[in-house]
Amino acid sequence: MLSPDDFTYALENTRVLLAPSQRLDSFGTSLFNYFLVTEEMDAVNLSRVREGHIHAERPQIITPQNMSKLLLEGFGDQGQRFAEQISAQGARFAFLKYGFRVSKSDIRSYDVHESLENVAGKLKAELQQKSEPLTALLTGVDDGWEVCLLKFMIDLISSSAPGNLGDFRERGML
Repeated sequence: MLSPDDFTYALENTRVLLAPSQRLDSFGTSLFNYFLVTEEMDAVNLSRVREGHIHAERPQIITPQNMSKLLLEGFGDQGQRFAEQISAQGARFAFLKYGFRVSKSDIRSYDVHESLENVAGKLKAELQQKSEPLTALLTGVDDGWEVCLLKFMIDLISSSAPGNLGDFRERGML
């Protein structure tokens, strides 16, 4: 289990070297491929490459009315008043709920006896040549590799959300 410092270290040392050129799909499931390169801390010039898939489910619209129901669970009078304020400003508040699935069976890992920089550089050149719009290349830390992947997923949501909201608005869903 990671300590809070290890968790923070993993977040701070996650780098996206090649981001997907396509955002999360607004009306369907997206399947992203990722390559995460980490460096073994106890060995010189030993890198680990993890390949896998991230399944991003279709974003769901959370309306102010639904959000107020979520907020009210376990909240008192102040929560009730806040929920009423949100409901009164309906069009101003719209949220998307994203669902992700990363299955361990999709992950392939292998070691390369080169520095992280060399391995990541070669992979980046190879992936750029393939030009796959749903592929990402990351570097991070070995012990906290799952945190690195989660950070990437959150960043992917952040970059996709404005476009997804726009798509929903265009179709009159918001």
